[in-house]
Amino acid sequence: MRQYSADLTPPWKRNKPAPEVPAEPDLVVEEIGTGFCGAVVRVEKTAQGPTVTLEDRFGKHRVFPMEPRGFMIDGKVVTLVRPSAGGPVRPRRTASGSVAVPGARARVARAGRIYVEGKHDAELIERVWGDDLRIEGVAVEFLEGVDDLPAIVAEFAPGPDARLGVLVDHLVPGTKEWKIARSVTSEHALIVGHPYIDIWEAVKPSSVGIEAWPRVPHGQDWKTGVCRALGWRVANTGEAWQHILSRVRSYKDLEPELLGRVEELIDFVTGGGEV
Repeated sequence: MRQYSADLTPPWKRNKPAPEVPAEPDLVVEEIGTGFCGAVVRVEKTAQGPTVTLEDRFGKHRVFPMEPRGFMIDGKVVTLVRPSAGGPVRPRRTASGSVAVPGARARVARAGRIYVEGKHDAELIERVWGDDLRIEGVAVEFLEGVDDLPAIVAEFAPGPDARLGVLVDHLVPGTKEWKIARSVTSEHALIVGHPYIDIWEAVKPSSVGIEAWPRVPHGQDWKTGVCRALGWRVANTGEAWQHILSRVRSYKDLEPELLGRVEELIDFVTGGGEV
């Protein structure tokens, strides 16, 4: 007599096995059940099965069982497995996608600088490009708005050995900011911008867990309007920003329009690009 499987679920509806990924040190993953995101610190064998210890960006450790389909990497479900002894070591990459240089020391800061408009801009750049900037010796500083940019650039006095790069929010042709940027751009000073109203908007909505950034009526504070539309605490936009920043794990969480501009500034300040 022919035997039939008790599982009547059509094959195309069954969960496909998740790809197995070795839990190598420094691999960044997200535990699906809790949303905890961190880098692999160690893998241990226990009576209940193998476990993996993750460390988040604040240094907090959490231990999780290595269950099938229990983790995500870049938004894709995976199954973590114990790394094979003596297996090939994959080059670790920085959050910007560059190959990490083990044991590299931070370079003495260059005279050149990158200026951004605010604290949030600086924190986002540090999160994604921090390792690269330290190796290149590039410091990032922030200024409040661009109205005083001509005086700031004049005081900095950019030159061949002290290039200045500036990242401006919502740099749209014809605006006041655009005219100021053009007036101070020179052989040794490069001012570029992204099209977003605020640096928050340069983070992909999918990375934050929303469908899209809300439209805020003209004349209303943009951050407050965003928090209100999303049901976040309106009284504390700083707390909202920390939530957004915690969802940025690599360059893949940022919009291309920001990625290109930051890379352009780094190349320019380090001598890799020209105006």
